[in-house]
Amino acid sequence: MSNPLLDFSDLPLFDQVRPEHVVPAIDALLAQSEEALDKVVAPEFPAQWEALARTLDCATEQLGRAWGVVSHLNSVADTPQLRAAYNEALPKVTEFWTRLGSDERLYAKYKSIDPAALNPEQRQAQKNAMRNFALGGAELTGAAKERFAAIQERQAELSQKFSEHALDATDAWSYYASEDELAGVPADVVQAARAAAQTEDKAGHKLTLKMPSYLPVMQFAHSSALREKLYRAYVTRASDQAPAEFAQFDNSALIREILALRQEEARLLGFNNFGEVSVVAKMADSPAQVIAFLRDLAAKARPYALKDLADLRAFAADKLGLNDPQPWDWSYIGEKLKEERYAFSEQEVKQYFTAPKVLAGLFKIVETLFEVSIRRDVAPVWNEGVEFYRIERERKQGDRISTELVGQFYLDPAARSGKRGGAWMDDVRARWLRPDDGKLQTPIAHLVCNFADGVDGKPPLLTHDDVTTLFHEFGHGLHHLLTRVNERDVSGISGVEWDAVELPSQFMENFCWEWDVLKHMTAHVDTGATLPRELFDKMTAGKNFQSGLSTLRQIEFSLFDMLLHTEHDPAQDFMPLLAQVRAEVAVLQSPAFSRTAHTFSHIFAGGYAAGYYSYKWAEVLSADAYAAFEEAAGKDGAPSIETGRKYREAILEAGGSRPAMESFKAFRGREPSLDALLRHQGMA
Repeated sequence: MSNPLLDFSDLPLFDQVRPEHVVPAIDALLAQSEEALDKVVAPEFPAQWEALARTLDCATEQLGRAWGVVSHLNSVADTPQLRAAYNEALPKVTEFWTRLGSDERLYAKYKSIDPAALNPEQRQAQKNAMRNFALGGAELTGAAKERFAAIQERQAELSQKFSEHALDATDAWSYYASEDELAGVPADVVQAARAAAQTEDKAGHKLTLKMPSYLPVMQFAHSSALREKLYRAYVTRASDQAPAEFAQFDNSALIREILALRQEEARLLGFNNFGEVSVVAKMADSPAQVIAFLRDLAAKARPYALKDLADLRAFAADKLGLNDPQPWDWSYIGEKLKEERYAFSEQEVKQYFTAPKVLAGLFKIVETLFEVSIRRDVAPVWNEGVEFYRIERERKQGDRISTELVGQFYLDPAARSGKRGGAWMDDVRARWLRPDDGKLQTPIAHLVCNFADGVDGKPPLLTHDDVTTLFHEFGHGLHHLLTRVNERDVSGISGVEWDAVELPSQFMENFCWEWDVLKHMTAHVDTGATLPRELFDKMTAGKNFQSGLSTLRQIEFSLFDMLLHTEHDPAQDFMPLLAQVRAEVAVLQSPAFSRTAHTFSHIFAGGYAAGYYSYKWAEVLSADAYAAFEEAAGKDGAPSIETGRKYREAILEAGGSRPAMESFKAFRGREPSLDALLRHQGMA
């Protein structure tokens, strides 16, 4: 039987992969990679970049690609069988990558390569490799090295378990509401809930903790009791505060062990704490600089947040008769205040954003600004709702015009059971001038969201937040796909400092507030009419609604994350630290039973440990980068193609081939400033 995970001839065969393929394929690719490693560390093997790449990188790249397919399926099409296969292979894969990254013989080979013999891309990749070897424990020996490897393996296991608990706790909870309880909830959400109950032969309307179900209830349901029921279930997921029947999903012990292992890892590497380890590969110089940045931004945002809260309280008392609002009331109050103040509701706006029209509008701006074309294609997929696209560019050679393939991507937009929440971009393979056959490998990406499905045969409707999320992930995708770098380790997002990775994604969000862009991507679901300019103006007026509160919320998460990995003693309970950060930063306090840390997958299962501040840091970069487009916009408000070209060349095409600050300066001609961010968020 041929194994689809071992076929690297073209696109991954997602539709053919079965749980029973996972372990045999990964074992075979691990053996191949082991053989390649043994070969290149032999004394007689030349310390040459090309030779190492041809032998070792080609073998490990196949392992990475196959494991990427398995990991992806585990995130978007989880089944008990696949999960078991994934968990069986995970320790072996982790052990190999840990050993590879800390192999002192391989480290010595890379050290011996003469930088003068390398091109600029290879030099940057070698520099990164040296740093990564040191962080990977290559300078450790004996018992310390063994312990370091054991820590990596255990951390991978714990992160996976954390992720499973968060997913399972979310999937396990449901409530069947009556029609009366759902008064105020948008009709399409009610219909979807009714349909979900009917497929289970249940009475009522099935509500879940997945965003397309949870959020509209919190925003629109008139019943405070219903909102409280969902809120309590949501903020206690995967924690010690959840109902007894969900006790098996409690992440408390996992968090404590993960933090202790990170602290031990940092000490083994000669650092005081994990925060110091984290910033080595980032733009920020130190945890102290990050903490100062967050506190400075918090101080600037606080007066605006206090005003936001005073407005909410006054409105709740005067208009809704709520003199003592509870935590589950704030989203509802906020939505009602927004409707009154700006005379529009999210529900009204949503009718104009049908998924196909939004996608067409997104493609139009990308095609115009970055001088490419996007077209639908076919590929093996894991679910019938997944779409596949090609990005192409025209090339002129004399009188001839040819089309070159730039990259390809999968789009998986809909929420469903067995798919983890949130939205993300992931790479399938990187752009690489392959050292084995000399051919140029083009990049491929995954773009994953969790939007509500359409109801009654109508296309899915997106909230404006959904639209922004789609643009955000597409920004990551463009960073990966439009690269012109031929060295795999620094092409696309590879090698880009983690706190600069969010620059292209947050940059793209700005277009969701441009009339010239939005008018091309709206059509009312029933009438086909474009979003009225009057409604857009109301949305713009409300754009920075509660931006003070939302800024402080992000800072609360970011500061908690950094303090957790610098000043917190892992032997102690982490909840008092969360309470301390909330007391310092938040103007709207969370209830004592709230356990946001227990589903904080970004830092416990998603690579953002001591790095969640990156979102705010990169917002400064992206706001300043977008200001260049505002400065260059034509009289009609249309984005400048020249500025788009400059941005593409300086930031997107350069990928990780040089430090992010160099790329930013190449685009803006100077270092970034906080001014544009504060202005964009109405806090200048």
